[in-house]
Amino acid sequence: MERVTIVLGRFEDLIARGLRSLIAEDGNIELLAGDVELDALEAALSEHRARVAIINFGSLRTPVEVNRLHTAHPDTRLLVLANRPTPAECNQMLAFGATACLSKETESRDILNAIHLASRGLHVLPRTTGDFAPEPLGPELLTPREADVLEHLQSGRSNAEIALALSVSVETVRTHRRNIYRKLGVRTRRELASLTQG
Repeated sequence: MERVTIVLGRFEDLIARGLRSLIAEDGNIELLAGDVELDALEAALSEHRARVAIINFGSLRTPVEVNRLHTAHPDTRLLVLANRPTPAECNQMLAFGATACLSKETESRDILNAIHLASRGLHVLPRTTGDFAPEPLGPELLTPREADVLEHLQSGRSNAEIALALSVSVETVRTHRRNIYRKLGVRTRRELASLTQG
């Protein structure tokens, strides 16, 4: 079996210790960096060129951050661990470039299996127990294109600048912007800025 190199994001103490211990027990996995803050994750991936990065869903401010990491490091597989993720949350993570999305309550052997599968590019989702409704009852999730527009909006670009950058019409940008505002529950760019900076 080929050796899997890992960068481990920052997790709660107990989860972090468990993940480190689990990784240490598997002779085919090498931890290159651990306890990496989300803001430092991109630099750590550039430095170490890990095959897998394990990310704490709770540290994400927006799903766009997963997309940003995936775009910057397409050869690194992103495994997201969350507290009881819903199917909608996992689908959102996969849509934004994650290779796997699992609950922090997943058994250790399944986490190891997911790391090895993710390192080969195979998508891994949590097992569902039937407790979830088929459609999410929470807010609607952003599409990857809406996430692109959101990133430009957060940078303060005008509709025309976004349209030029994404090679779409200004009306298409307006449509995406309206959908983003509706899905995030905001009415203005100022509200959007306060939401994403908070």
